[in-house]
Formats: sequence, C-alpha cells, structure tokens
Amino acid sequence: MDSLQDILAKFGKPEQPELLAIKRYVDEHYQTPVSTALNGNTIVITVPSAALANTLRLQMTKIQKACNTDKRLIFRIG
Repeated sequence: MDSLQDILAKFGKPEQPELLAIKRYVDEHYQTPVSTALNGNTIVITVPSAALANTLRLQMTKIQKACNTDKRLIFRIG
C-alpha cells in the first residue's frame, strides 16, 4: 500500500521551467544538486554549503540571464 506522501507526489504540480533551468545551471557549473522553490516573484534556491551560496550570490545576474528570469533570487543554506 502506498503512503499518502507517495500518492500526493504522483499528482504534484509540474516544476516551472525557470526552476529547472536554475537546477541545470548549478549542476552543469558546480556539479551540485540544489532544490528550488517559487514564492510569488522570488525564487528560493537551497544549496548544501555556504561557500556555494556565496559563489552563486556573486553570479546572480549571470544566472538570471542564463535562466531567462527576472525574478529575485534568494540563496538559502540547508
């Protein structure tokens, strides 16, 4: 029997193209998986280390251009 979490995961919303582009960008350049979330006009990117978060903060405009987004990017360590 499937758990409630497994059942709900099957019917979840598809991920936004901007979020997928950010994940792909970080994976291609830094070989690190990250998680993303969309909150209104803000994209929250959760990274595993502070060093990576600071590196990405310095490249924020480059990431926005590469991923074709004008949303505000927030980096969270977690």
